[in-house]
Amino acid sequence: MSNILNVVLAILIAITVVFYFYLKTKQFRSDLPIRKKWYSSRAGVALGGLLVIFGINQIIIYHTTLTYIVCAVLVIFGLFTAFNYNKRVRHYGQFVEEEYRLNKK
Repeated sequence: MSNILNVVLAILIAITVVFYFYLKTKQFRSDLPIRKKWYSSRAGVALGGLLVIFGINQIIIYHTTLTYIVCAVLVIFGLFTAFNYNKRVRHYGQFVEEEYRLNKK
């Protein structure tokens, strides 16, 4: 059971890393300032998810007290990061379409 879960978590880690780099590339290529902040915030959500998934994966693989402590910190920090950046995504998302329409001219 733990091998299957480990493989699933490893695939999710790879997906979040790819998603993070994809959004960072979109951020650097964007010309509109609010859209840059929006992509940056979405990348932050992916990074928070990466920390959470990585922490859970390490808890499954290694069963030591130090691992539990470090991974608990990673999971808590990842949840905080993902939650904080998700609030930013919702905030900037309100203005992305408006900014696009204003700069379309």
